[in-house]
Amino acid sequence: MNPLAMRLGRQGFGAMRLRDQTGGDADRDPVSVIHAALDAGITMVDTADAYRNEELVGRAIQGRRDEVLLASKFGLVWNDEVAGGFDVRADPVYVRQASEASLRRLGVDVIDLYYLHHRSSAIPIEETVGAMAELVDQGKVRGLGLSNVSAEDLRRAHAVHPIVALQEQWSLVQRDVEQELLPAAADLGVTIVAHSPTGHGLLHLTHAAGKQVADGPRAILDKIARAHKAMAGQVALAWVQHRQHAHDLLVVPLPGTTRVSHLRSNVAAGGVCLSDDELRQLDSFRAAL
Repeated sequence: MNPLAMRLGRQGFGAMRLRDQTGGDADRDPVSVIHAALDAGITMVDTADAYRNEELVGRAIQGRRDEVLLASKFGLVWNDEVAGGFDVRADPVYVRQASEASLRRLGVDVIDLYYLHHRSSAIPIEETVGAMAELVDQGKVRGLGLSNVSAEDLRRAHAVHPIVALQEQWSLVQRDVEQELLPAAADLGVTIVAHSPTGHGLLHLTHAAGKQVADGPRAILDKIARAHKAMAGQVALAWVQHRQHAHDLLVVPLPGTTRVSHLRSNVAAGGVCLSDDELRQLDSFRAAL
């Protein structure tokens, strides 16, 4: 296993929604949220240039850099004039420009895990990863990651330079990663970083508020949560953490939050130990949707 992957921990912290504007609410102070994650033993802090908060993240980890496995991404360029709001750039020149800009905004000399945020339909992934590999050779990046790619992309990229982590959405309500990407990652020894492990917060909602999830599967989740004296979202997060045993590869859930209280709840989900029977019930969750 890649030494960098071993430092990712059992759970990461996704900083996507962190902003400075908190209205004076101490529970939502972004620096306090990141410090609470580090205090709880979380090592990976994940951001991206597209999140427009790298300066904030850099400020939050200042003085604690040696505690952090810092991850960032490049490739999405905001464009308010196009549908979806962004273009994709992954050419070698842009790889170098984007990495230098992220290093500057983060206030660090090296990014531990640097992802291509989205594959480009115009640039062969070999060219992009080749330019990213040069950053490793220069000591500006320690490891490479991919996000929003296909299994074929992963294999082609890995042939150019070892890919440490693949960041894709994975939850009880979104399991597309299991079809082709998971077998490819397992074959190559690539860690899965599972973003949105509670279905973009959907599985944190109460039964009454969560009608987007059918009553049958919701009842399964709520029953198991009651048995563990936990919340539904914690059980959903624990299910993702148990995936590494089911699929024989390292899986690191990456929940994100803007509150210290929610951060602590997410960390506590690491202590929810699901039985084989409960895992079988949750595995049937998708079929019942």
